[in-house]
Amino acid sequence: MPNTLDLPVDTLAERLGGADRIEHNVPLAPLTTFKIGGPADLLFRARTPDELANAVLVARELEVPYFLLGLGANILIGDQGFRGLVIRNEVDEVEFLDDTRVRAGSGVKVYHDLIQLTVSRNLGGLHHYVGIPSTVGGAIWQNLHFLSPPPERERTMFVEEVTESCRLLTEDGDIQVFSREDLKFGYDYSILHEHKHVVLDVIFQLEEQPREQLRDVIRENLAWRDDKHPDLWLYPSAGSIFKKIEGVGAGRLVDQVGLKGHVHGNAQIFHKHANIIVNLGGACAADVRGLIELAQTTVQRELGYELQTEIGMVGEF
Repeated sequence: MPNTLDLPVDTLAERLGGADRIEHNVPLAPLTTFKIGGPADLLFRARTPDELANAVLVARELEVPYFLLGLGANILIGDQGFRGLVIRNEVDEVEFLDDTRVRAGSGVKVYHDLIQLTVSRNLGGLHHYVGIPSTVGGAIWQNLHFLSPPPERERTMFVEEVTESCRLLTEDGDIQVFSREDLKFGYDYSILHEHKHVVLDVIFQLEEQPREQLRDVIRENLAWRDDKHPDLWLYPSAGSIFKKIEGVGAGRLVDQVGLKGHVHGNAQIFHKHANIIVNLGGACAADVRGLIELAQTTVQRELGYELQTEIGMVGEF
């Protein structure tokens, strides 16, 4: 990858709205939920769908390495940072189209922002996903999900169920509207995993429900998460580290080989949930990768399962 001197900084600035829109040598750790990662050579904050699409198209045209960054959840950025342009998605426009449909920019935070807005209008469907750090774009990318409301907790609720359509910048450079079916949702999956499409905005079809009923589900779900997941303010993390294997939770396997609570450097396999690694304070990417590799080799050796990472690895390690 090129160093900063090799990047067409002046041309980027001209095409992206001026030199004041391009930030240099920006620490990425504060922009992630893990609070880990070195600097980006360049960073551009896209505030509208047009700015987001233009930034991606310009980077592609100029052959500048780029990376789209939302809330920075479910990723690990290398200690040496990212050589190229980080495009921070801050597209936060929200528009209610009618009584039950809402269009949200891909940079809108599902929790708290979009959930708070929709619940205030007595609209249910997104309220299941409280406590999960995700932008709207990230929710579509990964088909955000959580267990159905208590007391049953019998099935998984997926964001695809309330997704009507999604406006994308395609990998071919066109802007197209994809239906729910076009997005080919699966478990932790959408078509975005296979193609370099960029989510611009999404229309959600929600359902009118009594506000107190929605708030009851929110309280129950937050309590459930608090019991099993780390407080991100105290223990920064990136969510689930490994994918499920043949329907078996990876955390169960990591726990089975005795690694729950194991510490490497300033990172720990969380003592309540063995598929989460937490930053104990001052952890680096090498600490996290050390735990990932330890879990993979130990589970493979003792149980015969090959753990695959769910989090994305970005930048130079």
